[in-house]
Parts: sequence; C-alpha cells; structure tokens
Amino acid sequence: MNAAHVKQLAIKDFRGAIMSITMNVRARALTSLKLGLKSCAIVSFTVAMASSAMAHGASPKKIEEKIDIAAKPEVVWALIADFAKISAWNPAVERSVAVSDPDQGTERVLTLKSGGKITDGQTEYDAEKMTYSYRRVDDDVKIFPVSFYSATITVTPTATGSEVDWIGRFYRGDTGNEPPPGLNDSDAIQAMTDFFQSGLKGLKTLAEKK
Repeated sequence: MNAAHVKQLAIKDFRGAIMSITMNVRARALTSLKLGLKSCAIVSFTVAMASSAMAHGASPKKIEEKIDIAAKPEVVWALIADFAKISAWNPAVERSVAVSDPDQGTERVLTLKSGGKITDGQTEYDAEKMTYSYRRVDDDVKIFPVSFYSATITVTPTATGSEVDWIGRFYRGDTGNEPPPGLNDSDAIQAMTDFFQSGLKGLKTLAEKK
C-alpha cells in the first residue's frame, strides 16, 4: 500500500468520524428541542388553566319557587296575564308601568317599595299554556343586587286548584372574582328569592279571595 492510498483511507475515516459526530449532535439537539417544546407546552397549558380560573368570575345561579293556590288556573292566570300589572299582586312592587320599545318589544318599569326602579322586557308569552318569560333590561345593581336575570312564570292545574312555578336564572351584582358585600352570590340569591316569594304569597292571597 503506497502513501497516496494510505492518505485517502485516512481522509475517508476522518470524514466518517465527522459525519458521525454531526449526526450525534443533531440527534441530541433534536431531543433537547422536543423536550423544550414539551416543557413549553406544559407551562402554556398551566398558565392557560390558571388564567381561565382567574377570568371565570361569577357563575350563573338558579332559583325555583312554587306555591299551591286553591283557585282555578284560569282565575290565577287572569291575575298575572298582564305583564305590566305585577304591582297588583306582588307587594314588593309599588308601581308598574307598561312601556313599548321598538327594539326591545313589551317592557315594564317597576318601582320597588324598597326604592328605585327595574325594567323588564318580555321575551315569550303563551296564554294557552298560561306562561310567559322575561329578562332584566337595565343593570342598576344598587337598586337590585343582580346584574342580569331571566325568569319564567307558569300556572298549571292541580287536584286542589293551581300551582304557580316561578323560575329565575341570574348573575350576582358584581361579576368579578372578588365581589364586595352586598353584591355577591348570597345577596343575589336572597334578593331573587324574596321577590319571588313575596309575589307568590301575594298572588295566593288575592286569587283565593276570588
């Protein structure tokens, strides 16, 4: 074997060694990159979950109040059928006035005995099924500690007369993560419950006198 041949073999071996080192470095770099991306993904997921929890704020609440009334469904329905005349049967309402809005449709403005006004907008009405639904249009939480609500009231026949079912879904007055006293979940639940119970008791008293 001459010197030229030996030189060629040496160069070949050197190139092979360089290629092997390069491939090894690339493999390690790729592994590190994958691990780095995985770590980033885990961190991103954790941050996203934390952000979601922080941004969650208030959760919707629901109450349902029912009352049995010793009066025919037609009698009970006649008392509540006029959306604007809630003041006639709910003692919590001092005055109620019908308002027609071209964008919102049928509305009522309630003057509460506790002070202040609330505006409701009717969303559904079915006289045959003796039911209607409505939602709050204004958002003055100082008057009523609920930022938004929707409700449905329904009269159904029973063996002894009627049952009135009043369902409300709502958010507390302050929908942030740390609501102040007076605007938290318990305040909203209490306000809605008191209003519904006042109305149902008033309705029962009025209907059973008919």
